[in-house]
Amino acid sequence: MPTKVSEYMTAKVISVSPELGIREAFFTMRDEGVRHLPVVDNSNKLVGIVSDRELRRPNWVDEDRDITHIYDLNNDLDVSDIMVRNVFCLHTYDSLSKAVKLLLEQRVGAVPVLDKTETLVGMLSAIDLLKALNDRLDAERKG
Repeated sequence: MPTKVSEYMTAKVISVSPELGIREAFFTMRDEGVRHLPVVDNSNKLVGIVSDRELRRPNWVDEDRDITHIYDLNNDLDVSDIMVRNVFCLHTYDSLSKAVKLLLEQRVGAVPVLDKTETLVGMLSAIDLLKALNDRLDAERKG
């Protein structure tokens, strides 16, 4: 039987609201040691995602390419201003094979994991997939 996403996802999800300022989002990522923050509404439904990529290479800067703007993290902008709205997701019952394909095809480092009711319940990252690979390799060595 294929290994499911639920077996390797990180269940402790650090999420933020769309109204959070980008400065606070940046410090949340830093303090929690994460690079991706799912954005959820009041009912814990996923409405977007913001990653360190959006903060490091903002497409919301419409001035000349001056590096000083990249880390000008004032709270004039909210997470909703920069978040990715078309989020690639997995479900707890999806296979790890599907997860690997999704991360490779979409060139993302992590994706939110939803349950059957479309509620955010976890995150699956490339690191989680490396743990799964390591477990499989260990099992092969022992077996």
